[in-house]
Amino acid sequence: MTTAPRISVLDAVSDPGNPAKANEDRLGHNDACAFVIDGATGLGDRQYVDPDGSDAAWIAARFADAFQRGITRDTTIPDIARVASEDALRSFTGSHPDVPRYAWPLSAFAMVHATRDAFTFYGLGDSCVFLLQEDGSASLHTAIPGAYAREQEHARSHIARTGGINNGGGALADPETLAALRRHRESQNTPGGIWTLGLVPEAADHLVHEPLPVKTRAHTIICSDGLADLVVLYALYDAASLVRTALDRGLRPMIDELRRLEREVDPHGLRYPRFKQSDDTTAILVELTT
Repeated sequence: MTTAPRISVLDAVSDPGNPAKANEDRLGHNDACAFVIDGATGLGDRQYVDPDGSDAAWIAARFADAFQRGITRDTTIPDIARVASEDALRSFTGSHPDVPRYAWPLSAFAMVHATRDAFTFYGLGDSCVFLLQEDGSASLHTAIPGAYAREQEHARSHIARTGGINNGGGALADPETLAALRRHRESQNTPGGIWTLGLVPEAADHLVHEPLPVKTRAHTIICSDGLADLVVLYALYDAASLVRTALDRGLRPMIDELRRLEREVDPHGLRYPRFKQSDDTTAILVELTT
């Protein structure tokens, strides 16, 4: 008798990039899915939903709740995402109808979904899944494969002009960088732009998905781009060694390793270009079995 694909969570961690600010990442899992949602840093002049909190955390929490409550082995993921987006749109614009589009809250996500007979990756934005098969082969799954290199190039230009991540108050305090980030944000969830989870229900029609072939057993890390930087920015691991190290040591030591690189080795982003010294970092280590 064939058993249904099974998701077993082995470890999970979510760590704020700045302990004094809201963690804008969320994670969740149930029998049919495991996911990470990464709220995008707000680019508005203020917070709209909660003056003391974070609009990005608000949108990430709404989608996390919708996914955890609504996703089963038989649901269609785009349908769940569309309804959650419609609800968020009504809630946000009902109270704030004139917010500039660059200040609309949005988020990236990555998910492993288990149906009754297969595993599938779903995602939008730059969150990702690192998959390690039993034979040692490994793969990276993300909705925007070129996103990491492009962001590093933009960050390199910002740092070359300002002299470092935190010079002048950081990226959002630099008028030229902020204007460029706002232009990019306004193009998201429009034809020809990047699609993300947020206030635009049509984004549900653009979810990236691909099968995750698992013969008997595999292991995966589902993570925000914070942890992915250990591979794509700092080159401390490749996809296979990242998952193996998490299996051997757990996720927390890897977060500590990341924070040391950010805060001690390269605090100003001169060696490893990025817009923030430390990013919110969230990951789930999962065993997949069939």
